[in-house]
Amino acid sequence: MAGKLTAMGVRALNKPGRYGDGGGLHLYVKDAARRTWVLRYMRDGKSRDMGLGAYPAVSLAEAREKADAARKLIRDGQDPQQARAADKAARAVAQERTFRAAAEALIADKAAGWRNPKHGAQWRATLEAYAYPAFGDRPVEEVDTAAVLAVLRPLWTRVPETASRLRGRIEAVLDAAKAGGWRTGENPARWKGHLAMKLPPARKVKPVENHPALPWKDMAAFMARLAGEAGVGPLALRFAILTAARSGEVRGMTWGEVDMEAAVWTVPAKRMKAGKLHRVPLSGSAMDLLRSVRMGDPAPGALVFPGTGRRGGGKGGPKDGADTSAQRPLSDMTLTMLLRRMERSDIHVHGFRSTFRDWAAECTPYPRDVVEKALAHSVRDKVEAAYQRADMLERRRPLMEEWAAWCEGAARRGATGAAQPAERGAMAEADSSAA
Repeated sequence: MAGKLTAMGVRALNKPGRYGDGGGLHLYVKDAARRTWVLRYMRDGKSRDMGLGAYPAVSLAEAREKADAARKLIRDGQDPQQARAADKAARAVAQERTFRAAAEALIADKAAGWRNPKHGAQWRATLEAYAYPAFGDRPVEEVDTAAVLAVLRPLWTRVPETASRLRGRIEAVLDAAKAGGWRTGENPARWKGHLAMKLPPARKVKPVENHPALPWKDMAAFMARLAGEAGVGPLALRFAILTAARSGEVRGMTWGEVDMEAAVWTVPAKRMKAGKLHRVPLSGSAMDLLRSVRMGDPAPGALVFPGTGRRGGGKGGPKDGADTSAQRPLSDMTLTMLLRRMERSDIHVHGFRSTFRDWAAECTPYPRDVVEKALAHSVRDKVEAAYQRADMLERRRPLMEEWAAWCEGAARRGATGAAQPAERGAMAEADSSAA
């Protein structure tokens, strides 16, 4: 409604007093720095004042819009201040009812029905790896199709099995949230008649990626075959797999970087992609491999996996104080040709890092930040990075032990938390029943 005040006139109001705009809207002026919009209205025979915000943060036009909305509520028989308080409370509840909270509630509710207690940890690990970073802290009511697709699309052609399982878990969380009154409307993660219109069936998707990766289920068989290959190249590749390290980091590795007593490999910043020093906890399997190639007292600068001559620390290799300048690291092509000889040109050396990440998400309860630290991935979010200054070395050590056990097959897997074949079947059954 039109009023008595004008935008220019309001700017000039500095004298203390109450200035009416009509319809109960007033500007209360205490001084030039304190000016507040107030709507005066009648409720139950009593005069009441409702604050609409301070000027100039709330302009004259905005104050009129707020006053009009309040008057409409009054005409409908409501008290605008009570309605505002209820809306504020509802928004506060919505902020607490996040996707993460809904997921944790579902996992807790289903825990009693799962035959294996690890299933909850596996659900949580998958969601922590993919869903939580995208919309875990968003009100579950606000998770829509666009948000779900943003998470699924990058995975759908790279790891379709993982992506399909993730979709089912997101759908289950959103269904449970609706059943609990936390959201309304259709489920944006529903497949039939919805996402099926946007994505091809996962079972028909052939994985495609920049660095093709070996499926994590095939890791033990691959490592068994790799053990039959002779030479420095197979040893370097095996070590790279066991440590989830980049090929270049392993090929340039020197004995001076390895603390054999502490079982830690420290990669200097100058050799890291992110330019930051990275410590790698070495599993028992990784340490056994190093002991097998280390002989005597190698020079600190000697390469662990040299590309020419004898092994850096092996018999006849450079000793402490010896000249190591003639050594050359293995070339990346050496490892590529190794895979070709093994008739595995369908995978890439760098892809084993993706294999590790997918295995960790599917088969372990380790949080995403621990897995990302193991991969030496930089955190893009500045706030999250501030909380992740510690390298989580000791938290990563059992993760790498479990990974080594998985790579070596079922003989050692029973002593770890990694999912065994029967457990994976039960996990898939749980996913199916949840969706």
